[in-house]
Amino acid sequence: MLSISQELADKIVAHARADHPDEACGVIAGRDDVPERFIPMENAERSPTFYRFDSMEQFRVWREMDDRDETPVVIYHSHTATEAYPSRTDVSYASEPDAHYVLVSTRDEDEVEFRSYRILDGVITEEEVRFLP
Repeated sequence: MLSISQELADKIVAHARADHPDEACGVIAGRDDVPERFIPMENAERSPTFYRFDSMEQFRVWREMDDRDETPVVIYHSHTATEAYPSRTDVSYASEPDAHYVLVSTRDEDEVEFRSYRILDGVITEEEVRFLP
């Protein structure tokens, strides 16, 4: 189960809506599986159907997390025209076995679709999301 503050969840959704019609992406760093620090990242693809972290930005962010004794607790991105479910490409890029992979769909501007998954060895497992005050 992913336990995340409503404030952090709202930041993910706001980033996804701001970058629409392109996919948004980023990380929430933390310790002990607790999401704490919101890190929006640039979608190097600038695409409505695909995202990729810029390699230099990712290197800098991961180094900063190491320096702060943090891990990528949440790795998030948005889908602009489809449901919030990992694509084959998303699964192939899932390289952090302990991360929660959050997807937000921006296909409906009036509805928030916020879902979380564990992705390990190509297997997708949806998990419950608990929003904390």
